[in-house]
Amino acid sequence: MFKKFDEKESISGMQQLKSSVQKGIRARLLELYPTLENYVDQVLPKKDTFRIVKCHEHVEIMVNSAGELLFFRQREGPWMPTLRLLHKYPFFLPMQQVDKGAIRFVLSGANIMCPGLTSPGARMSPVDKGQVVCVLAEGKQHALAVGITALSTDDIAKVNKGVGIENCHYLNDGLWQMKPVK
Repeated sequence: MFKKFDEKESISGMQQLKSSVQKGIRARLLELYPTLENYVDQVLPKKDTFRIVKCHEHVEIMVNSAGELLFFRQREGPWMPTLRLLHKYPFFLPMQQVDKGAIRFVLSGANIMCPGLTSPGARMSPVDKGQVVCVLAEGKQHALAVGITALSTDDIAKVNKGVGIENCHYLNDGLWQMKPVK
């Protein structure tokens, strides 16, 4: 999604959110990520003003008053945390771990294949198809990607071929390199 994303060319506009829209997004995020409940006031303070940065390819990025990139979505898809936010609060997404052999492919924007999730160095948390997940790497501490499962973990283990997780945002992509929006 952000492989060829360029901050200067990709941004088409910015809009400040009304408080009612902010409440709706906040409620939707709590519905998607129930483990965020105890930290929602730190991540999305009620008194803060939020803006949506609109980009080409129908991507929206939510930023706070300090310009920090918090969440993004494509079209009407689910709101997903940026990796910078996920590194601060690593526990609110289900974690899937790939083996060492998959790291370089994930960091170049490739989707995560089923064999990379079922090999000896990998681990999977049980999730359904279409769930937003955090992708960790064997032997590494921080997440290297955020993606959406293409199959449930049961199906990934059974089929063991094809795409298991669609890579939406990874370390050093255009969104990672984007500076805070003022």
